[in-house]
Amino acid sequence: MARNKYNIDEQLESPFDIRHFKRALIYVAKYMKRMLISLFLSITAIVAGLTAPYITQYAIDRSIPDKNIPELLLMAFLLLLTIVVNIVLTTIRSRIITAVGQDIIADIRIDLFEHLQKLSFEYFDSRPHGKILIRVVNYVNGVSDMLSNGIVNFVLDLFNLFFIIIFMFLMHWKMALVVLAGVPFLMAVVFGIKTRQRKAWQTVSNKNSNQNAYLHEGIEGVRVTQLFVREEVNEQIFGELTEASRKAWMKAVALNNTLWPSLDIISASISAAIYIVGLLIIGPASVSFGTIVAMGGYASRFWQPIMNIANLFNTFINSISYLERIFETIDEPVTVSDKDGAAELPPIKGDIRFENVTFSYDESKVVLEDLSFSVKAGESVALVGPTGAGKTTIVNLISRFYNTVSGRVLIDDNDISEYTLKSLRSQMGIMLQDSFVFSGTVADNIRYGKLDAGEEEIVNACKTVCADEFIKEFEKGYETRINERGAALSQGQKQLISFARTLISDPKILVLDEATSSIDAKTEKLLQQGLNELLKGRTSFIIAHRLSTIRNCDKIMYVSNMGITECGTHEELLAKKGDYYRLYSAREIA
Repeated sequence: MARNKYNIDEQLESPFDIRHFKRALIYVAKYMKRMLISLFLSITAIVAGLTAPYITQYAIDRSIPDKNIPELLLMAFLLLLTIVVNIVLTTIRSRIITAVGQDIIADIRIDLFEHLQKLSFEYFDSRPHGKILIRVVNYVNGVSDMLSNGIVNFVLDLFNLFFIIIFMFLMHWKMALVVLAGVPFLMAVVFGIKTRQRKAWQTVSNKNSNQNAYLHEGIEGVRVTQLFVREEVNEQIFGELTEASRKAWMKAVALNNTLWPSLDIISASISAAIYIVGLLIIGPASVSFGTIVAMGGYASRFWQPIMNIANLFNTFINSISYLERIFETIDEPVTVSDKDGAAELPPIKGDIRFENVTFSYDESKVVLEDLSFSVKAGESVALVGPTGAGKTTIVNLISRFYNTVSGRVLIDDNDISEYTLKSLRSQMGIMLQDSFVFSGTVADNIRYGKLDAGEEEIVNACKTVCADEFIKEFEKGYETRINERGAALSQGQKQLISFARTLISDPKILVLDEATSSIDAKTEKLLQQGLNELLKGRTSFIIAHRLSTIRNCDKIMYVSNMGITECGTHEELLAKKGDYYRLYSAREIA
């Protein structure tokens, strides 16, 4: 088996927890009226169908011996009527319950998506995105039928069993006991395999999740794969993951299939027992041939709902393993969220202060320790230093993408942890090195941060960042459609579009994290002219390796050793001949 993170199965919970199912019923309750209508239609169809053996018995024991042709034709018409009523009502019920199932899917998926958008970066950093995707899509699809059709069918089959038993006892109680004699044997089989079934389907869930996660990464990284000629290795890994998924599925299905031979054997044995007991033990004097035929019909109908319940039991077992994963995601704690009673952050000027801030991504390594500094509104600050020193961490804490371990981050003397995330981030503009472009038009991407932005605003923002020129060269200009992740755009074009998207929101605090890393020198020179105007009156943090981007900043902070070791202008830091001077001299920021 390939050794990679995709072979790590999520921990299985051994005990069966009915709370998952009870919790899922919350989604069902919303559509209870339609489900009850569906149930009523189904019960009516069942009752109509169960009259058929009685009609058959009457025809065999009376109409045929009496050679009463009109009565026999009436029995045939009534039998046909029961079939038609059953089909019509079942069809209507099927349409209703299918719509309910789709509504439940939509509700669960929306709840999942809403919660995922609230989770901090830590959650997405710690697991493959494909495993998250399979929960939102595959697992929700997997539980929808159980929560809609499955519940109705379960109740329906219970009613069906109840009515069949009543009809059998009304017809001949001794023969009814013969039919019921097979139930204990079936229960022994079902309860004997239920625990193994659940674990087997949990394993299937994990193996499919591993396979989907690797497939997702393979598609995302196909360019790198081809660049390093790693196709054969990746094919081998994916083949091993697929084989693991196949084996898990076959094992689970094999357990499922142990039910059907057992049920067939029990059903066949009971059918034979009906004729043996009826003809040889009870005798023709006590039971008519029509009664034996009718009881055989009821016996076959009796086992059908039991088979359905057994099948629903399998579906239920599968779905519970999916529900565990779905609710596990929904229950994932939102580590960065609004406090109870959090206020709206008032319009900010841009003063920023760190007070004794300590932060770590995990307990094993502290990134920032007891960090304190202040920045005045309108100042531009460059953050430089070695990779991993904490430059991006500082701007992430200002945006409150993470919570501090200790200490406070203040904007205009307001502790940002006391205010809503929306009111904070809506006044900030963040441009990251990874310029993510969404599918849609160019204009849609630019107005992503300001939905009411007009055409003139969009064009002006693009002119500021020098994106207008290349956008106008597209066949449809700003209405040109972009594929997912902007596959048809160069990295520099994607960055400029992302830059325009950030600028159009008119932020008071601006963060540029390696924002110009993929822009050529000519474009950067033009861009710098627009940036100089943009930075006026805004507090800005710039993380960049190019000297031209940071040398005119009001402050340059050298981040190292879990804090800021140097702070000053470009000339002041060069004069100190310290860390910044050595970095500059080594041309690591040239």
